[in-house]
Amino acid sequence: MSEKFVLNETSIFGRGAREELPTEINSRGFKKILLVTDKGLVECKLIDKVTKILDNAKIDYTLYSEIKPNPTIQNVLDGYEICKEINADSIVVVGGGSAIDTAKGISILMTNPDRVDVISLNGLSNTANKGLPIIALPTTHGTAAEVTINYVITDEERKIKMVCVDPHDIPVLSIVDSELMESLPKMTAASTGLDALTHAVEGYITKAHNTMSDMFHLRAIELIFENLPKAVNEKDPKAIENMALAQYIAGMGFSNVGLGIVHSMAHQLGAVYDTPHGIANAILLPTIMRFNGVVCADRFREILCHIGREDARYLNDQDVINTFVWKIQELSKECGVTITVKDTGCKEEDLEMLANKAMEDPCKPGNPREVTKEDFIRLYKEAM
Repeated sequence: MSEKFVLNETSIFGRGAREELPTEINSRGFKKILLVTDKGLVECKLIDKVTKILDNAKIDYTLYSEIKPNPTIQNVLDGYEICKEINADSIVVVGGGSAIDTAKGISILMTNPDRVDVISLNGLSNTANKGLPIIALPTTHGTAAEVTINYVITDEERKIKMVCVDPHDIPVLSIVDSELMESLPKMTAASTGLDALTHAVEGYITKAHNTMSDMFHLRAIELIFENLPKAVNEKDPKAIENMALAQYIAGMGFSNVGLGIVHSMAHQLGAVYDTPHGIANAILLPTIMRFNGVVCADRFREILCHIGREDARYLNDQDVINTFVWKIQELSKECGVTITVKDTGCKEEDLEMLANKAMEDPCKPGNPREVTKEDFIRLYKEAM
């Protein structure tokens, strides 16, 4: 059976890498830029680290920053209208997953105007044309949106997260400058790092995993366990740079093999209670790994051995599951993430509704263990 692997064209890594932006824009012949970011990065002036470079190079751009933490259909449509109005030939996006996902949606609409309803982009897309070129500069070490073929948009009316999967949305260039990540608030740094861990772990155990994806995911997991606490608690520049690399590597893997029900369940917490995605994943990951361990203890054993627990070779399956879940919980605690599903505002009477939505989530089929609606209800309850 053949396997397909899709990666972005070019990436530039390292502290200060954003200085390459004007050269890349000019060499590609881009003349009119839509600069996409979010209000938080404008207010804290992080966006200035990029706009100063563009201004000094006399590059013409228009700023769009009205993006919610869980970006909506309206965010995409508003950005699309501005992009059309200024006749942009490219998009530069600075931000985390929210900004980059919004930019991807705008990019696709610009070249596929027949999909302007946005809702039709949900799931495996069949768009006809490559999106408007995107240059992505991530500011969090978690989502890997700059290297994936996925983007997630919230349908506020239906209270669901649409997971859009489309190779036409992948940025033509990623500039992974860890200096843009150094001022992250502690909880944002922790939650996005645990989001990256979720990507790597779910990608490693998903049904579609393969030799290439395994290579990426194992290295990402190793880097995250080694560097996330220092990146969060000490703001260690080298640890942050390693986290920037780890989340990118994880993205190269899961973008091609999919995820599982941590994401199926986390998407609903984000859509219904506006829970930040990384927090939702961090809350759910230990509970779901205990559930999945029944069918993939051997994969957990491989991970444990890779991160320094060589004794896992000699443990029985249940002890492997317990040890792996404990390692995840300890990492979360070390980074200050100790909240539960109940803390999101979820109530027991909501669980059936959440389970119904999770059953329809596009990430569900990739989970290594089959799951029912009743399983989802029980898992949400356990995570409370």
